[in-house]
Amino acid sequence: MQSTLLSILGLALLGTLHAQDSIPVQADFQQDKLTGKWYSIGLASNSNWFKEKKHLMKMCTTVISATADGNLEVTPPTPIQALGSGGGEGVLGVGTGALPAAVLPRGDECVTRNSVYTKTEQPGLFSYTSPRWGSNHKIHVVETNYEEYALVATQISKSTGSSTMVLLYSRTKELSPKRLERFTQFSRERGLTDDEILILPQTDKCMTDAA
Repeated sequence: MQSTLLSILGLALLGTLHAQDSIPVQADFQQDKLTGKWYSIGLASNSNWFKEKKHLMKMCTTVISATADGNLEVTPPTPIQALGSGGGEGVLGVGTGALPAAVLPRGDECVTRNSVYTKTEQPGLFSYTSPRWGSNHKIHVVETNYEEYALVATQISKSTGSSTMVLLYSRTKELSPKRLERFTQFSRERGLTDDEILILPQTDKCMTDAA
């Protein structure tokens, strides 16, 4: 009886872990259509740096470009790094051509940050290892229609623990309530609470610096 109970509990735990890792990716993902300029609209995370800095975060721009070897280069979509914390490095990205760039406000100037993300065998899934923080990132392009919005989820693991991040991109500074609700719903499905979900406030700062 005891061994049977342990087996059932073990299977339940494996099922839970599998569900946590089963982040979907966009069907028939077309990488070339994801390139170009995006605005970061929403950001959700259960990481400590997000909880500490989210009140400082604003909307910013990100430019994604394909590289010659089929990767994508993208930079963190939130101004958190420019505000003095590197904990958000690599959270966004999905990588030789022009580099994708995020333009972030810092004081009275704008700062551009770049990161390279490597394609995997699965279209829409990218990987990245931070040389500074030693964290490993699995970046999933969950869904996108390329012309309006993109929903991206990132699993981050390092020696001190793991975290989840969900990002919502838009080609314009505004998105329909339907897309915002989808972002919130998906974030909750990933186990994030309402306190860990943020619609980024708009700002005019650094909005015209990205190509």
